[in-house]
Amino acid sequence: MSERPVVIDRREGVNGELVLRRAGADHEVIANGTFLMDTRDGRSERALVRAAIEGLRDARVLIGGLGVGFSLDEALRAPGVGEIVVVELEPAVVDWARTHLRAHGGAGLDDPRVTLIVADLGDALATLAGPFDAVCLDVDNGPGWLVHERNRRLYAEAGIRRIHRLLRPGGRLTVWAAAADAAFEARLRERFAAVRLVTIPVPRGDDDVVYVAELTPARSP
Repeated sequence: MSERPVVIDRREGVNGELVLRRAGADHEVIANGTFLMDTRDGRSERALVRAAIEGLRDARVLIGGLGVGFSLDEALRAPGVGEIVVVELEPAVVDWARTHLRAHGGAGLDDPRVTLIVADLGDALATLAGPFDAVCLDVDNGPGWLVHERNRRLYAEAGIRRIHRLLRPGGRLTVWAAAADAAFEARLRERFAAVRLVTIPVPRGDDDVVYVAELTPARSP
């Protein structure tokens, strides 16, 4: 019989109630009663970052969504990353990353290459100073399965346009999703020179998906 989850902390967040639970050796984050993320398997979050920074040198990377820390940890392990900006909406998620979830990547917040911005990513996109070599977007459960309706703007035309403007020529946007979304993919193809999908099998349900969208490189003089 599986061990019953134990509530470790409960907070009133920006978008409602957030609960951190321990289930055996793992932790889960529940948002307004809906499963959001856990520490069981970080393969897709790591794939999100690897696809974004592959082949880059001294890259400036934007990570939208701290999660349980897998994405940040993967970026810090990469030799080609020089600077990382992390935007996370919920102070509770940051607190948990520094304490209960520290071993999963939260310790990376103390790395001198990392700048943490506690803000709504949709708002931050309008004020962030570019350019970035890569943007890794992991907010909610992707464009087709939102927990919070306000995040829809990130995956709409306006959000994609803002991210596009923050990227250098040849830059990459990677987007994590709990399932493929044809309408979102079509919007990416309207803005980016090349779009591909990376699928990560999961034990139950649809495969996790990482969208990889690339801009055309700058022309050599």
